[in-house]
Amino acid sequence: MTITNTLSSPLQFTLTPSRKTLYSISTPFLPLNLKTLTPIHLKSTHHHRRTTLTVAKSTGTDSPDGPDRLISALCYFYPFFDGIQYGKYAINQFSFIQTLIQPLVPAIRVYKSVPFNGVLLFLTLYFVVVRNPNFSRYVRFNAMQAVVLDVLLIFPDLLERGFEAKDGVGLGLLMSVDSTVFLFMLVSLVYGSSCCCLGHLPRLPIVAEAADRQVM
Repeated sequence: MTITNTLSSPLQFTLTPSRKTLYSISTPFLPLNLKTLTPIHLKSTHHHRRTTLTVAKSTGTDSPDGPDRLISALCYFYPFFDGIQYGKYAINQFSFIQTLIQPLVPAIRVYKSVPFNGVLLFLTLYFVVVRNPNFSRYVRFNAMQAVVLDVLLIFPDLLERGFEAKDGVGLGLLMSVDSTVFLFMLVSLVYGSSCCCLGHLPRLPIVAEAADRQVM
């Protein structure tokens, strides 16, 4: 089908709409030359949408699920049970600490009754959990923090073995060191387990950086 346009000039020409090309036409007062028609290509108003698929990789900061929270919270009981002996002075002096740890006494007795229990749990946490990529980074990081906490107990143990004080300033210093170690373990237990139960990532002072280097 063709459309015939009549201009004020006696010249007639025919446009075929089958091509999607618009021709610029000279004013009717000037000589018209069809060979000089300049094609103006129509630009499509439809822009191609570029869809970008973003794959988010877990960095351990996402909200963990229930099992991960439970396993991570239980990890912090290990260094606390292993270092409970450093609380012999603080527990006797402060009654609220006795009330706080009273529910844990049966579990502590079971833990202490098994020979080499600390070594077995250490190997289990480090090789079965921390080095196991099947566990999430959230679980492995918390397990590594618990392992580092237990390793730190070596230093007060060496101090007690090499520095036997029965009275005076030496005994006071020993009591202060033991009580500080115990309170640090107690705070780490409460803070670490509470954060894990709420789905947050606890970062303990001194311990967190060492755990980050071990957990990739």
